[in-house]
Amino acid sequence: MQPQPAFLLHKRPYRETSALVELLSFDHGRVRAVAQGVQRPGSRSRGRLQPFAPLHVTWVGEGELKRLRLMESRGAAALLVGEGLLCGLYANELLTRTLPVEFPVGEVFAFYTALLQALPLPEGRAVALRRLEFALLDALDAAPRYTTPDGSELDPQGRYRYDSVTRAFVPGEPGLDGRTLRLMAGGDWASPGLAGPAKVVARAALAPLLGARPLRSRELMRQLAERRRSPSH
Repeated sequence: MQPQPAFLLHKRPYRETSALVELLSFDHGRVRAVAQGVQRPGSRSRGRLQPFAPLHVTWVGEGELKRLRLMESRGAAALLVGEGLLCGLYANELLTRTLPVEFPVGEVFAFYTALLQALPLPEGRAVALRRLEFALLDALDAAPRYTTPDGSELDPQGRYRYDSVTRAFVPGEPGLDGRTLRLMAGGDWASPGLAGPAKVVARAALAPLLGARPLRSRELMRQLAERRRSPSH
């Protein structure tokens, strides 16, 4: 196979010197593989196989679990700290939890790459995260429909709640106003006033895909926010 652009989403030790890895690749989506010998002291691959570092990889194997053969760096890792790092961990956990194995998601890969470029700058994080989340929902055929369940247009003066069964919006309080939802349908998350509502809708739409088990990265974000609010900090 031709070397694939890829990023590491998750890694855990496997046997004495290897690791089980989850990768996001351009042509094949999420790939599960064994990286043999990568945990061995002095392994050159050990330094390359890091989160947020662009890679070129190849693998072999017919089953769901592959074996990595080639693993080369194709650039420096994104330097993330604090909230930017937690946002990156959230993106990795989200993709690991929701993407089927070997399901091509080229657009998701593109928005993930753009997210890593945006995360070091606080002002770009929210928009980049929403674009990734909604690209993921589109890829999984789980994107919200900006209508009522019967297909009617949303009333700009009305208020609506997201219904995860129909993936549409039902009238109800408290909710989001129809004008905002109609603007969101255009996908311009950078428009003034859309960041908060877009986050609410994305979280509601992703919930059925994630199931009941909470995201560890969200808990870490909550703890960071609490520390920032604490009088001692």
